[in-house]
Amino acid sequence: MDMCVTCGSQEGLCKVFEMIVNPGDNILLARKYDFLIIEDDPYYFMQFNKPWAPTFLSMDVDGRVIRADSFSKVLSSGLRIGFITGPKPLIERIVLHTEVSTMHNSTFTQLLVSQLLHQWGEEGFLAHVERVTDFYRKQRDALLAAADKWLSGLAEWHVPTAGMFLWVKIKGLHDVRTLIEEKAFKKEIFMLPGYNFYLDSSAPCPYFRASFSLASPEQMDMAFQGLAQFIKESL
Repeated sequence: MDMCVTCGSQEGLCKVFEMIVNPGDNILLARKYDFLIIEDDPYYFMQFNKPWAPTFLSMDVDGRVIRADSFSKVLSSGLRIGFITGPKPLIERIVLHTEVSTMHNSTFTQLLVSQLLHQWGEEGFLAHVERVTDFYRKQRDALLAAADKWLSGLAEWHVPTAGMFLWVKIKGLHDVRTLIEEKAFKKEIFMLPGYNFYLDSSAPCPYFRASFSLASPEQMDMAFQGLAQFIKESL
């Protein structure tokens, strides 16, 4: 096994896909059929419940997992520092790709992260992760409170166990495009319509994604109050 630094986990994923996937290929995860597993897990350190869910890499016994990690969510997204871990021959190919594309990450940000991690040590890093997770847990709970208050009966959702997003499905509405991109947007209520994650972005979608990373509890409450009114008008 080997590891290489990437410009965030997104660059690592891009290079992995370009290395092993051709247009039209089918992608499956399955040890039984001798396939590689690509594990994209930028929110691993932002799990709200313990014990944390295990990674595919931690269960890998025959070198078939390529894992992308990121410091963006627990240190700073602007650092653009991530890393790819996987079988040495494949990591070597990604390094060669990097040498003819992005060349390398900023040495300044690499040094900054390296010194910080050495200063913290594992215990200090995990203590920092705990503080970050506590912040996002409180943010999640505030958004869920607003959702329960204003969207009950109008929409459905699952409680996030990690990360910084809440996925919501509006009941009785075939497509949220107009609701989210026009009505809500004009009132400065910014959500991301679910069709952005579809292979066919023209397909109707009843889902939207709300972020709880920056908004205050008061802003969350006002946003879902306004959104509830738009939903009622649209049904």
